[in-house]
Amino acid sequence: MTEDPALAAARLHCRSLQEALDGFRRTGLPRIADWGGRLAGVLTDGGRLLAAGNGGSAAQAQHLTAELVGRYRRERRAYSALALHAETSSVTAIGNDYGFDHVYARQVTAHGRPGDVLMLLSTSGRSANLIAAAVTGRRAGLRVWALTGPGPNPLAEAADDALCVAAGSAATVQETHLVAVHLLCECFDAAVAAPLARGAAAVPGRMS
Repeated sequence: MTEDPALAAARLHCRSLQEALDGFRRTGLPRIADWGGRLAGVLTDGGRLLAAGNGGSAAQAQHLTAELVGRYRRERRAYSALALHAETSSVTAIGNDYGFDHVYARQVTAHGRPGDVLMLLSTSGRSANLIAAAVTGRRAGLRVWALTGPGPNPLAEAADDALCVAAGSAATVQETHLVAVHLLCECFDAAVAAPLARGAAAVPGRMS
């Protein structure tokens, strides 16, 4: 009996996602853990995260900033994080006056400070506006990280560091990026909580 085409497509999609996640687990986890620790250092010291993407990647970027300004799992203070694509008046004004390739770079110039983190998400790694933002960010002294699809690609090369997901479709790349975003928040929270726990243990008379 021939399998239903829709079910076959769904099975293939799930198999592709599993393969991408297997690769991410092998090669991406150490980088995400490192980014989480570094981001904790930046934000707890008064720095800021800027994030941007296009289309579905814009939604992923905004998901990340929401978790930092709000919370991921545990209760903690709010941290400064901006999704640049969500600044609709700025995006449309800059796009109208300077062109779409500049909608993020100009905002990076406005909001970014040396030592801040700029996170850029792209399934292709070839979006001109994100590449321009990466170049602008590095020139301004920001630390630029990229979550992309298969490498090498121009955005990964323009960033200070990149995590490239090896997958055959944009949908699978985005699904893996969501896992990476959640794990980045997990590692960030763990890094933020660690010095607090050490401080509490050092208080005289405090039971550990």
